[in-house]
Formats: sequence, structure tokens, C-alpha cells
Amino acid sequence: MVRRIPSLLKNKYVIATLAFLVWITFFDRNDLITQAGYVHQLHTLRDQKIFLQGRIQRTDSDLYELKSDPAMLEKFAREKYFMKKSNEDVYLIDGKMTSEGKISK
Repeated sequence: MVRRIPSLLKNKYVIATLAFLVWITFFDRNDLITQAGYVHQLHTLRDQKIFLQGRIQRTDSDLYELKSDPAMLEKFAREKYFMKKSNEDVYLIDGKMTSEGKISK
């Protein structure tokens, strides 16, 4: 059984173009699969950049409030570092608040 090769595959330009496409798609250092991964990574990093810029803005505003308002500084010290005045006692309750305002263990 003799099969004939289509005339399109005998053309050297078509063969060169197919070989080039296969090379670019799979074997090159900058192949298309790697480029798609880079595009995905770029989108992820841009989203992370936007998120972190928002956190920086929020932190800057919190810092400004702490520097300008002594009551806010006291509130921050009490909540984050559990500081207290010399004449008070602080009790810590371990548990999470639920939506109804009850503490669950």
C-alpha cells in the first residue's frame, strides 16, 4: 500500500514554518507555554501590588492618627500590647465573638 504525501507537505516553506512553530511552542527558551506562565505571574503580582498599596495607605493613615491623637495611641497600646494603667486589672477572655455577640469556645 503506497500512500501519497500531500503536495502541501512537500513545500519547503510550509515545512520550515511548521518546524518553526513547533520549535517556538515547545523547545525554545522563551516558548509559548513559559510566556503564558509569565503573563499569569504578572497578573498575580499586579493584584498583589494593588493590595499592598492599599495596606500601605491604611498603615500610613493609622500612623498619622497615632501620632496626632493621644487617645488613639492609648487605645492602640491597650488593644495590641495589652498595656494597662497602674490602678486597673485586665482580664483576657479567650474565644471568638459570634454574630449574635456571644463568645464561643
